Amino acid sequence: MSKPSKGPTEAKLPPTSRSLPIALIRAREKVMGPVREMLAPIGITEQQWRILRVLSEHGRQDATHLGERTGLLLPSLTRIIQSMVENGFVTRTQDTSDRRRQLLAITAAGQQIIDDNLKQAGQIADSYVRHLGREQYEALLDALEQLESL
Repeated sequence: MSKPSKGPTEAKLPPTSRSLPIALIRAREKVMGPVREMLAPIGITEQQWRILRVLSEHGRQDATHLGERTGLLLPSLTRIIQSMVENGFVTRTQDTSDRRRQLLAITAAGQQIIDDNLKQAGQIADSYVRHLGREQYEALLDALEQLESL
């Protein structure tokens, strides 16, 4: 009788302390803590903040591009955008060249949220650079970008 070979299901997993998915989740929670604290008094979520940031930086765009840039799935994005439209932070207009497509843009009220929190958000971002050092910070962003391209 031949000895059964080890299949992929028998591969040894790294310890959870060295698991990339778990490490990314732990790091995300650490990084997002100060951002959540900044957003709590404003009454917007981190997802809404990301949407405002992307619309402020990139301008009017369709939901597909906004979803890609914010890391939000279209069903969630649609629900979040609806409340942001109702709150006057985002506008939704029909694309004149393709009536099936809707374009999203930040309003003056949405931009005001960005402007009012720019300094604190910048301080939070700077704290990560100070903690890691510029070189390691940039290397981390480069590595994450490589993972994103998988």
